[in-house]
Amino acid sequence: MNAEHPIEEPDDEITQYLRRAAERGRHEIVLGSIKAHLEEQPTANAVQSVTRHWIADLAALGEEVAKTKRRSTG
Repeated sequence: MNAEHPIEEPDDEITQYLRRAAERGRHEIVLGSIKAHLEEQPTANAVQSVTRHWIADLAALGEEVAKTKRRSTG
């Protein structure tokens, strides 16, 4: 490492902004994917059925991740 040109750590505010922007980007990509899948459904009833499946799958995934985190921190 060169003492004349030290590597600066990113500012906390910038780091937080970048994290929020990345999270928002992931959120938009996921919702866009789900919306595209819903739009492929042939009927309104099919859209509602698929929506219920997405919700159930997401809830199960959330429980799985929470359980893993509890085990790793408990």
